[in-house]
Amino acid sequence: MAKNPYVNLSRRERQIMDIIYQRGTATAAEVMENLPDPPGYSAVRAMLRLLEDKGYLRHEQDGPRYVFAPVLSREKAKQSALKQMLETFFNDSTEQAVATLLDISKSKLSENELDRLSNLIEQARKEGR
Repeated sequence: MAKNPYVNLSRRERQIMDIIYQRGTATAAEVMENLPDPPGYSAVRAMLRLLEDKGYLRHEQDGPRYVFAPVLSREKAKQSALKQMLETFFNDSTEQAVATLLDISKSKLSENELDRLSNLIEQARKEGR
């Protein structure tokens, strides 16, 4: 199984994973229908097999078709990718990562979003004691 999903995927592999996460499961034909500028059917099948070999996908056979599903839930994949990003770019510092995110999106955050973030910080303080 892939240790840190999404970290080492190509753009096209991420697009395929996004489609499968959105749908829950998908066949090669369904992936191809949802890809922007899709390659040929055999290329999509090859990419799905590669993602399976890398440990991101699994498949079940449904008659003649393979139906692909993610190995990890989207939530687990997000957590794993963020953990890798924290370790790689922020020296495992949640504070530095949050500060960077706030700096990037400070003009985009609504009052409600800022209030929710404050509440999450307050909850973390209480749980940390």
